Amino acid sequence: MALGLKSWGKAGSACFAFACTVLIAAYGLIFIGSVSIYPAQLGNSELCRHYSGLPGNWRIKPLAGMVYIHNGEFKLGTTLGYEEERDEIVTQVKGFWIDQTEVTVAQFSDFVSATGYITEAEREGGGVVFRTPDETVPNQQPYAWWTYDKSANWRHPNGLESSAAANQPVTLVTFNDALAYAKWLGRDLPTEAEWEYAAKAHRQGAELEKEPRDAQGKPRANFWQGNFPNLNTQEDGYAGLAPVGCYPGNDFQLYDMIGNAWEQTKDIYTESHQAYAQRLSAVDSQKADRPMVVKGGSHLCGRNFCVRYRPSAREAHEANLAISHIGFRTVQRNFGLF
Repeated sequence: MALGLKSWGKAGSACFAFACTVLIAAYGLIFIGSVSIYPAQLGNSELCRHYSGLPGNWRIKPLAGMVYIHNGEFKLGTTLGYEEERDEIVTQVKGFWIDQTEVTVAQFSDFVSATGYITEAEREGGGVVFRTPDETVPNQQPYAWWTYDKSANWRHPNGLESSAAANQPVTLVTFNDALAYAKWLGRDLPTEAEWEYAAKAHRQGAELEKEPRDAQGKPRANFWQGNFPNLNTQEDGYAGLAPVGCYPGNDFQLYDMIGNAWEQTKDIYTESHQAYAQRLSAVDSQKADRPMVVKGGSHLCGRNFCVRYRPSAREAHEANLAISHIGFRTVQRNFGLF
């Protein structure tokens, strides 16, 4: 029998007041300054390979696979990143639930099976995919590694001959596709502030050039290892997207907030964070062609290109463009903790 959140009462509140760590495996709840509902057992390459892509009690419990993030105040942006990250401002965030992992192919497939939804890439004939450039071709155009493939979609993220693994993040989905999935579950896409607050997990962030590695020098995120775009050493065993949760989670037990796939947010892109000083929610885009904020970097970010493997990293992305290195996760703001 699942444990009702309200039954924690004062004891649960006191636990959080002292920032304690309590594991209650029998009920699928983990307290680590946050709460997880039927969390996936992930965090290394062995566990992620065996993950089905569906959290426990998927579609039985409305918050399955989500983590509760308490309200708080933090510094949005950084003084250490690129120019668009540097106007660091104090921002308030209300409590919310967020997916523990990027939305997987298995989860999105369930949505499509239940609703008959057809993505924009499927309707309009393709999307943009990464191809390693041919070094023998002289005078290639900038960004020659991007190719428009008419057969690419969420089922075939690298073209017709490819297939998407159930436990990988779903990609080749546009802003409208992601929002349709979120609404199906009664959820939403995160604002940039919500996303960054969850990603930082009470830490302020990393320096611009610092790769995401642990104390032993091992990758702790899926980023480009080697010289982009021609040499990928695959030091961590992954040439492209990895299954979700192959690397340790952050202090909120959220996986892949850095690297693997960029993640869509609900905010229109601006070159400054100053708009956040006067509001607590996203400015919704009413036009599909408006550039939106994506966060977190991807497996294509390396030390000589992109270098955006930080919580504060942000880029503009066309809302109606399906591409092979951008996914998403969802939030739920309508359920409190107790």
